[in-house]
Amino acid sequence: MTVQGARPRLPFFPPDLFEADREHLLRIVRDTGTGPAQKFILGEHTAGFEQALREQLGAADVVACGSGTSALTLVLAAMDVGAGDEVVVPAFGCAPLAGSVVALGATPVFADIDPWTMVVDPDDMERRITPRTKALMPAHMFSVMADMPRLTALARDRGLRLVEDSAVAQGGVQGGVPAGLAGEAGVYSFVQVKTFGTAGEGGAVVTRDAELGRTVRMLRNHGQDGVHRFVHHRIGWNSRFDEVLAAFQLHRLPGLADRLERRAMIAGHYTERFADLAERGVLAPPPGRDGRCSYVYTLQCDRRDALKAHLAERGVDSHVYYPLPLPRQPAFSGFAAPGDTWPAAERAGQRILSLPVYPHLSDAQVEYIADTVREFALAP
Repeated sequence: MTVQGARPRLPFFPPDLFEADREHLLRIVRDTGTGPAQKFILGEHTAGFEQALREQLGAADVVACGSGTSALTLVLAAMDVGAGDEVVVPAFGCAPLAGSVVALGATPVFADIDPWTMVVDPDDMERRITPRTKALMPAHMFSVMADMPRLTALARDRGLRLVEDSAVAQGGVQGGVPAGLAGEAGVYSFVQVKTFGTAGEGGAVVTRDAELGRTVRMLRNHGQDGVHRFVHHRIGWNSRFDEVLAAFQLHRLPGLADRLERRAMIAGHYTERFADLAERGVLAPPPGRDGRCSYVYTLQCDRRDALKAHLAERGVDSHVYYPLPLPRQPAFSGFAAPGDTWPAAERAGQRILSLPVYPHLSDAQVEYIADTVREFALAP
């Protein structure tokens, strides 16, 4: 936080996320760079990081890879999704939901979202299933996890593959099941601003299916099996994990639970403070802990741009995620059927606004942000 005159400045993405770990990170860089093995990718740190996550989750396999986006691509490729196949995805969310499908020659089919939670509507997802559908790929969004019990049953009943885009939800739990393990496979993202972000780029595939994990492990390294070098069993990718970042994530893993708890406490406080503002045009996410994640805290506001300006004037940065639904994006508009609509996704794009929720916000800063939103909503 910096000061402009007498007014605090609260950034949306703080520049000091890793300040407490700076010296440790510098040691890791030096030790890795001068180590006798000269192993910069897929070494002992990566293996140790994967093992630590496997044990924490109770997963059959965790495969660290280059990014959350490539993790989605690797999972779909491991499921042999390709030309002629359709994958049903949310109409509202991050571009890789559709981009990973298109990259494999398949077709994304867009389903609308629930107007309050902003995660995919299972009923609309079911309506979008055709004989060409091969997989369902729901995504957790902002503060709320998708309805995985319902979607798991739907995939089972219709004989479809189920990929869980849990990139923003690491640490979330729904009905006792960790995010990423409700479907056949899920993904995490370790880009800086995620709940377990790192000082760079990275991701992971998590799965209860050991054979699926083995295939993903080959695909991330040009189709090699890790036993016979330069023997390529499948066409793969270069999506290998960095040893420096693996060691850094191992260092930061013990503190993850406390950081997640702090995020959840901040989000819960916001929701409590905003509970009476719905009739004033400000809608908070649903309360509760089960099936929740605290990647960012996103509310909906009838006068979103005015609220954003009000916050900025008082030193609070905010962020608009996804102002356009995916089928309205130029890259994906060709996959939208003429005349098709996604009313909840369209409305969300016009109303969403995300507030700072990073764990080292002080109680006073959290209260200031909440007071500023309330000041706007309750103004005559």
